[in-house]
Amino acid sequence: MKKKNYFLVCLLACSSSVWADSSAIDKVYHPYVQPLEQEIEYRMISADDEMAYRLGLGKSFSDRLFMELYLTGSDKKKQGDPDIDSYELEAKWQLTEQGEYSADWGVIVELEKQKSVAAWELSTGLLVEKEWRKWSGTANFWAIYEWGDRPDDEFESVLALQARYRYSRFFEPAIEFYSGEQTRGIGPVALGELRFGKGRKLKWEMGAIIGLDAKTPDTTWRFLTEFEF
Repeated sequence: MKKKNYFLVCLLACSSSVWADSSAIDKVYHPYVQPLEQEIEYRMISADDEMAYRLGLGKSFSDRLFMELYLTGSDKKKQGDPDIDSYELEAKWQLTEQGEYSADWGVIVELEKQKSVAAWELSTGLLVEKEWRKWSGTANFWAIYEWGDRPDDEFESVLALQARYRYSRFFEPAIEFYSGEQTRGIGPVALGELRFGKGRKLKWEMGAIIGLDAKTPDTTWRFLTEFEF
């Protein structure tokens, strides 16, 4: 199968995933893998009276494969009792060399297991990124399937888009759009990184996503930080 046809099949087969039965607002993934990379990652999503978070430890196993293990949890703000909800294993493959084609491509797979019950989620996603001078456009198309100790097995799809202006490595303004069964939102995001010697970076992202329908909170705040070493 030719590469163009392969990419088209992937695009049609994959829609998008996130934390099912909740908000689709999360991290926008880029299709790139850095060799010899290791990272510690923390994510937080906050809306209304709830907060969801992830703590991850990741490592690249080649110049194309990166894997990360997460603990995920949630917290009712009024109760103040954060707890671990699930465990997740994530694998990302970079399919093409950066600049090899008109767009850069990657694939991601996530397997999540609930902590207290035999409930599972399998998510697959297609990652696409294209650059125009100092602009970058990124699209994540996911599909998610849930099964196990749940009322019903369920399939969902989600789309996440990001348009980013590469002003400097310290500060990159962006706008993101999320669409899922329970979510329609758009809003501004700021990204950047600080370097601490050879191979050490601190990346950060902060954003406010505004709900576009009655199902989506008026404002969802998202925060991410990664320490790469």
